[in-house]
Order: sequence, then structure tokens, then C-alpha cells
Amino acid sequence: MGWLPVTLLAVPLFGALLLLVAPAALRPALPLYGQAVSGLALVLAVVMVAAFDYGRTATPQYTVDLPWIPGLGLRFHLGVDGISLPLVALTALLTFLCFAYLGWGRGRGPGRLMRTRPRALVFTLLVLEVGMVGTFLALDLLLFFVFFEIVLIPMYFLIAVWGGKGRRGAATKFILYTLLGSVVMLVGLLFIWSQTDTLDIVALARAHGAGMSRGAQIVAFATVGLGLAVKTPMWPLHTWLPDAHTEAPTAGSVLLAGVLLKMGTYGFARIAIPVLPEGAVAAAPWLGALAVVGIVYGALACLAQRDLKRMIAYSSVGHMGFVLLGFATLTTVGVNGALFANVAHGLITGLLFFLAGSIKDRYGTADMPSLGGGMLATLPHLGAVLTFASIASLGLPGLAGFWGEMLALLGAFRPGDGLPRGLFLTYMVIGGLGAVLTAAYFLVMLSRVTHGRPSRPRPVLVGAGATAGAPGGPGESTALAAEAQAGDADALMGGQGGLTGSPGGPEGAFGGPVGGLGGPEGAFGGPAGGPDVPVGASGGSAGAWDVPEGGSGGAAGGSGGLEGRPGGLEGPGGEVGALGGGRGRPAVTGGFGGDASGAGGGPPRDIRPYELVAWVPLIVLILLFGLWPGLLLSLTTPAVQTLLGALS
Repeated sequence: MGWLPVTLLAVPLFGALLLLVAPAALRPALPLYGQAVSGLALVLAVVMVAAFDYGRTATPQYTVDLPWIPGLGLRFHLGVDGISLPLVALTALLTFLCFAYLGWGRGRGPGRLMRTRPRALVFTLLVLEVGMVGTFLALDLLLFFVFFEIVLIPMYFLIAVWGGKGRRGAATKFILYTLLGSVVMLVGLLFIWSQTDTLDIVALARAHGAGMSRGAQIVAFATVGLGLAVKTPMWPLHTWLPDAHTEAPTAGSVLLAGVLLKMGTYGFARIAIPVLPEGAVAAAPWLGALAVVGIVYGALACLAQRDLKRMIAYSSVGHMGFVLLGFATLTTVGVNGALFANVAHGLITGLLFFLAGSIKDRYGTADMPSLGGGMLATLPHLGAVLTFASIASLGLPGLAGFWGEMLALLGAFRPGDGLPRGLFLTYMVIGGLGAVLTAAYFLVMLSRVTHGRPSRPRPVLVGAGATAGAPGGPGESTALAAEAQAGDADALMGGQGGLTGSPGGPEGAFGGPVGGLGGPEGAFGGPAGGPDVPVGASGGSAGAWDVPEGGSGGAAGGSGGLEGRPGGLEGPGGEVGALGGGRGRPAVTGGFGGDASGAGGGPPRDIRPYELVAWVPLIVLILLFGLWPGLLLSLTTPAVQTLLGALS
């Protein structure tokens, strides 16, 4: 079945090329087109997982080995084994979930990205998928490098075009750091080629450094490892990561954390350790030292953060520290823990960034103090999923985040032959302290975001992604005029002086002129409120946001704001005067798809269908691998024993 890896690469590649050939024909169906192409790639990945021979996980399967550049001895060599198979499946899954999250938003929240250069966005994500999948399939050093570099350009544009206010600086820092690391890595790969006369990763791994002196292996490991460490990222080469995550759109953050960081750690397992074993032994104490510094540094940095996305970004520095510590032990247990943590981090942090994006869409900010706390009271379903993802990330036993960190620390307790046990015991203690600090910063975050008494009204997603700001006092608007002028579809309407609701009020007040032709579509209340103004909202005067057709959220006094509208917060009567006379607080409308929940007048649900589509598979896998870790460990253990060779 050698056609499987080729087809898995060809589907997103031809899907991207088709966007260049027939843009007009595909433009009306771009959201569905992206889902269809990435969905087909996911089906192929599932077939690959189902047909994989689990009795030979250490042997590359579905191999394709064809001449690429015969004059240089370069070959187009693809294959998958027990180390790369989970990462191929993870890549296909996260890419499809990102397309579903974007395409099914229908203009709300994440769907607003499909209004800004939608064809370019779909093209960028598909090219990104080609590079990510190709990196995990490549079995030739130069081919690995080519795919490793392909991802940089689309990720740069994903941040620079569709990112936040500081997107250009973040994108520039990302590309400079990663390109510099790639140049150093290329030097190391060419040095290996000059010493061994082959670029075949399988042959090099079987040789376990034969033909290379110890000094040559140390030099090669240092150069290749430095390039991989930038992408991982390893402290102190991590400084590009927080800015990139903070400014990237939700889909970019998910793929950056869930897949791109894994490309760096995968390189250690696929190339650096098996090909250069003596270099790995020499560098292991230094690698372990940098790993535990990253664990503690990442945790302390998280404790100091106010921005939710930035906190999650710094948490990746700590979690990748556990992965590097597992590799540094050079034991079957430790390397297994590193590979397990790789997959677990992709699932958990991908879910966390999905949640951070949804929170920012609702509140207009990811600043934790500004969220007002009490999310379990105002948005109970969203708050519950955030709590689940957080306790999974802090390593609660029974969830996927536990096993990788535990095995990495256990590997440090008994490191490989030739490594100083006392030093690695110190690393184990420091890593354990980092695990405690990891629990601390997630619990602090939950106490600030999900617990306590809410200090601001419930948020609501308006129309095409515009979020009504939290009224309640002067200057409480979360809108930024600069964002609106830049064409950012995240423009917000906020309150200024309370819930007046009167037509023609001050800019930023509900019912004022904000949200006209220059504002976001569906910003109700402006004199030109856009096509999303619902029937029954009388000229932008007081009423509910996101009132469905036929809703009774008309002018103040008509029905008392939300009073009498089915699906209100307080039974059939709703919340009296929610937007009409400045009493109470705005109700959460637009739960699933923007409509209030119907029968029985129950409270609207606060998670939308496209969010469920993106989150539920990740939740299920986090639970599955947490309760049944043998699913992954049985896959990776034989491959790890083979790659360690004489070191095991």
C-alpha cells in the first residue's frame, strides 16, 4: 500500500493547486471545499492507522522509495512506523478540525476569517498540511528538510495576514528564528551526508553512527539539535513562541502548538538520537539541564501572565521541556514518555487554544482579569470544558497529560548507560517541582476565569463575529478603533455609561451609531445596522442581541426588553429589562448557532455546534489515551527500542 503516503500528500497539494486553477468556480463553496479536502486526507490517515501492521511497528511501512535527483543520489523515500504514525494521524485530525471550526462558524466567531481573503486562507492551510504530513513521512534527510521548511511560509502568512494587532512583528520574529535554526540544521544534515555518503534515514538509523567518529557525531548532533531546538522550542530559544501564539488566529495557534512544535521533537527521535548515538550521549546532560530549566521557567512565566493565550503559549515551553527531558534520558521508558507527551500535548493544547479563541470571540479579550471570573456561572458549558482541558494539561492521572510527564521523570530516575545518575536525579526533582508549578498556574487561571462571582455581564457573540462588549461602567468598551480601521472583523461594541439602549446614544452605547456601514455586520443598533438585524428589533432601540426572526426583542416598553421572549434566562419571562431600561444584565442569546434555546424556556446553551465538532474528538482522545495509555505505548515501544540500538 505504498500509494497511501503519496496520496495523503497529494490530496491537500492538489486541493491547494485547484484553488489557483479554478478560483471563481470554488469561491462560493470555499468553507465546504476546505473541509472536504482535509476530510479526505483525514480518511486516508484513518485507513493508514487501520491497515497498519501492529506486529512490525519498528519497521517502516507503506514505503515509497523512488529516485528523486539521481545525480546527487537523492531519493523520494516515504514511510511510516510506530513513531510517526500517531503524529500523521494527529496532523490530519487537527487540520480537519480547524477547517470545521472555521467553515461551520458561518461568519460568527472564527468564521469571520473566511471573510478576509478566504481563498488565500484555505490555500495556506492546505499547503501547511502538506509540509506537516510530509515531515513525518520523510525517510530521506534532505526530503525531511524540504518538508520541514515548507511549513514556515504558510505559517508566516497565517500569522501576518489573519493575526492580531501585533501580527507582523510576531510573524517576522517567527520566520527569522525558525529560518536561522533551519540553516544550522541544514549544515548538520550535510555534514552527516559528507561523513556517511548517504541521506537514507533508515540506513543511517540501522548503522547507529557507524563510519562517524565520536567527535564528528558530537558536532553533527550540536548543529542538527540546535535547529530542532528552535522549532521545539527549547529554552532559551523559545522567545518567538509567545508572540506567535498570542497574535495568531485560533486555527494558527492550534496547528502551531499541536503539530509544528512536534516537528522539532520528532527530529530528535527520527534523526539526532538514532543516527548520532555517541553525540546524543555527550549532549544528554546538557539537553536535560536546558529541559528542566525550560520546565520551571515556563511555569513561572505562566504564573505572571494576564493574557490567556500567552499563558497557554508559555505552558508549551514547560511541556516541551518534559519531552526533551525524556529524550535526554536515552532510555526506553524516557523516550516513550517523550513520544507520549508529544501526542498528548498536541491534543490538550490544541483544545486549550480552541477554547481560548472561543473565549476571546465572546468577551472580546483574552485578558484574564477583564473576563470577570465566574464563567461556570455565566457560560457553564464553556467553563466546564476549559476546566477539563486545564486539569488534563496539568497532568491529572487518568487523562492523557499524566503519562508522558510521569514516564519522562521515571526515565530520569534511571538514565541510560554512561549518563551521570546523580545529575539526572537532580533533574527529576526539578522536573517534579515544575509539575507542581504547572498545577499551580492552571489552578490560578481557573480561579480567575471560571470561579468566583461574575463581575461583568454575560457575553454574547453578535452577528458576524462582533462581540457586544460588557456594559457596566464608563470606559468599559473592549473595542479598539484601530482594529476597526484596519478592517478587523473582531470590532467590538461596548457600553459607555450603562445600558441606556436609547437610539442615537453616544458612540459605543447600545443603540448608538456604532456598527453602521463601517462597523461589523450584525452590530445591531446603528442607523445602518447591516443585513443581520433581526426582524423585531425596532430600529436598533433596546432589545436582545441576536434575536431570531419573529423574536420579541423590540423597543423598550414594547415587551420589556427580553421579557416574554421564549428561551430567556428566567423562564418564559426572560430577564426583565435586560437591555430596555438599564436593569439587570444582557442575556446570553445565540447559544447554538445564535438562537436561544427553544422549548420550555430553558437557558440557552453556550457552546455552538461547530465548536462541539472541533472539541469533542479531542476530549474523547484525551480520555482514551489517559485511561488506556497502552494504545500508544504498544505502538511506540518496539520502535523506540530499535532507534536506541546499542544505547538501550
